Amino acid sequence: MAKCAAITQAGTACKGIPIDDSGYCFVHHPEHTEERRRYGHKGGRRGGRGRPTSELHRLGRRFEQLADQVLAGEVERGVGAVAGQLLNGARACLRDAMSAREQEEILERLDVLEAKAQQDGLKKRSGSGPWRGV
Repeated sequence: MAKCAAITQAGTACKGIPIDDSGYCFVHHPEHTEERRRYGHKGGRRGGRGRPTSELHRLGRRFEQLADQVLAGEVERGVGAVAGQLLNGARACLRDAMSAREQEEILERLDVLEAKAQQDGLKKRSGSGPWRGV
């Protein structure tokens, strides 16, 4: 199978598979430079978790707007207080959901590691090493 003709930044030959007759993989193909730049530009701004921090920023901005409106007399103090409590409740729910999601992910990873350790322990039960007696 053909390999990419490019040299990596580390100075080694690229092991990617060429995407057409040019001899370059997608990462090194000169015609895809702009597309790669666009994909890279999105990096860190998209995520599988839906970026809950953006939601926290939105709530923070809303708190500031509400405070400004109360201080300017545009919103009654009592109404502003109740709205602030509701926004604070939404923030707490979002924070708790993020925490629960992170804990679930950690537990899943821990289960995988424990299963792997158990398999490795069963394979290494020759009576020596740190896994002896496990």
